[in-house]
Amino acid sequence: MMRILIANRGEIARRVIRTAKRLGHETVAVYADPDATAPFVADADHAVRIGPAALAESYLSIERLLTACADSGADAVHPGYGFLSENADFAQAVLDAGLVWIGPKPNAIATMGSKIEARRLAAEARVPIIPGFSDSQEPDDLAAAAERIGYPVLVKAAAGGGGKGIRKAETPAHFAHALSEAVNEATRSFGDGCVIVERYITRPRHVEVQVVGDKHGTVIELGTRECSVQRRYQKLVEEAPAPNLPDSTETGLRTAALRLAESIGYDSTGTVEFVVDDETGDYFFLEMNTRLQVEHPVTEAITGLDLVELQIRAATSLPLGVAQDSVAFAGHAIEVRINAEDATNDFAPQIGQVTVLDVPDSV
Repeated sequence: MMRILIANRGEIARRVIRTAKRLGHETVAVYADPDATAPFVADADHAVRIGPAALAESYLSIERLLTACADSGADAVHPGYGFLSENADFAQAVLDAGLVWIGPKPNAIATMGSKIEARRLAAEARVPIIPGFSDSQEPDDLAAAAERIGYPVLVKAAAGGGGKGIRKAETPAHFAHALSEAVNEATRSFGDGCVIVERYITRPRHVEVQVVGDKHGTVIELGTRECSVQRRYQKLVEEAPAPNLPDSTETGLRTAALRLAESIGYDSTGTVEFVVDDETGDYFFLEMNTRLQVEHPVTEAITGLDLVELQIRAATSLPLGVAQDSVAFAGHAIEVRINAEDATNDFAPQIGQVTVLDVPDSV
């Protein structure tokens, strides 16, 4: 039995706690002051205050999280998603403290955290990549690359994710403005203004493949998810499996994702994301997320597998216990994100209080 500290809050903390308890592990919740009475705190066996509302002084503070581990007697850390889940320094600090890190090895996080390095490794693994350029960050070189690639192009941040630092340039006249906005947003969001210029797919679909690996060299894929319904590059609806893909495209996506994960010795849950050209069926590597995705439950629903359990098994050096040829799919599952937005103001984010919530019994 382990005592697992969940370095997160809200829904994902409750999700991890549920599986950890089913497996017989104790759990530790960490909370900032505004979350002291949140349900995830009550769900856990133990709870530790880590600071005030400011994220830098609570959920994003490696020092405070490690102190909470020591104070609570935690043996392991699950990062959830968001916050420090894809921070290689945090993963290494957890391991250096003699704790179990329930996630991929730090070098995998660091490598896939750079879109430039991830593109290079994908190409080495014979995974198709979108024609693009990142050899220089000089504006003139990037503009020349856009001309060679052909408009429209996408200018996107080399670091981070979540749709931040991405702009489309329709023509050369739009490029300088798109580049400036992408660089500025990337710098604000990730502290890194490096960008990639890529061909823009006119009719794109966003399709991803779930992969899972262990420390014994086993890597399996658990099929596709459709994530094309988005607003401002933020996913709104996810479905597993992705519907209406040509057989050759689906097979290619799943094979490519597996090949990339195997090439880096991946040893946890992860997601390989692709852009699919809906007109041709061609597909191109987008990025790899080295964590549990928000939308992971739709994959669980059609496979009957518990991805958090597989994470814990891999982290503790147990074999996955699931062979590729035993993975079976049944039905379709859809997840819809509920957003607080102002529909009268271009769906801008808006805070407020939920006064009515009616969830059907079948959901």
